Amino acid sequence: MLSTVNKTMNNESKGDQHNPQNIHIHKNSPMNTQKCHSNPLVSCSSCRLSTLCLPIALNSDEVNQLDEIVQRSKPLGKGDHLYRGGNPFSSIYAVRSGSFKSYTLSTDGTEQVNGFYLPGEIIGMDGISSLNHGSSAIALERSSVCEIPFHRLEELSRHLPSLQHHFFQIMGKEIAKDQKMLTLLSCNSAEERVASLLLSFSARNDRRHLSPTKLRLTMTRAEIGNYLGITVETVSRILTRLQGQEVLTVDNKDVEIMDLVKLRQVARIFSD
Repeated sequence: MLSTVNKTMNNESKGDQHNPQNIHIHKNSPMNTQKCHSNPLVSCSSCRLSTLCLPIALNSDEVNQLDEIVQRSKPLGKGDHLYRGGNPFSSIYAVRSGSFKSYTLSTDGTEQVNGFYLPGEIIGMDGISSLNHGSSAIALERSSVCEIPFHRLEELSRHLPSLQHHFFQIMGKEIAKDQKMLTLLSCNSAEERVASLLLSFSARNDRRHLSPTKLRLTMTRAEIGNYLGITVETVSRILTRLQGQEVLTVDNKDVEIMDLVKLRQVARIFSD
């Protein structure tokens, strides 16, 4: 699959198309170096997120080879787009810090939130099949990414089968996540949806060795409601109810899970 994609991209990647159109990068900007703008010592081998990202499947020599193709730029500010729907696809991105929201726009301009991405997670794979991004990605706070040019990733994968295998695993997880979300929206109550989303953030915190009970929701209540297919008023009402039941404490964007067992019961999740 990767080789097929690369043949198409080679025909469409002539000229300067390695940077997404919505990141304003000059020829001498940090995006054209291997050094991290915010910390020039950052590399794949030293990154604290390496156990979550592509390097997890590689040995030290292979990680160094991956590091040679990774491009790191200055952070994006809140509200900056990483890419927009319809932009030519050239790279995937590993979130290094902050958080992103992916969304699509209907023909009448209505926004539909498709997902939230946290450090260590890969974003931008929606453009692989058509070679154009099918959604937009916007920073919810000051954020940074590692850009991985896809044609370079494919070339490296020919020599590192473990890298290709792990990338397929990441794609498989994205497909499974989408299927799970469809089931959640079609079969679960509003309260179960909110509880499931909080448990998802909890598990993702845990994978990053952060507290699984102390969450910071960088997205708005309206964005949560949009993603879950419920109104902002319903989101707020459910959070208030769960707080009254001593399942959560809520302080604006900060949410602390006081009782994970009860929250799993609300979400109808009875085992890990």
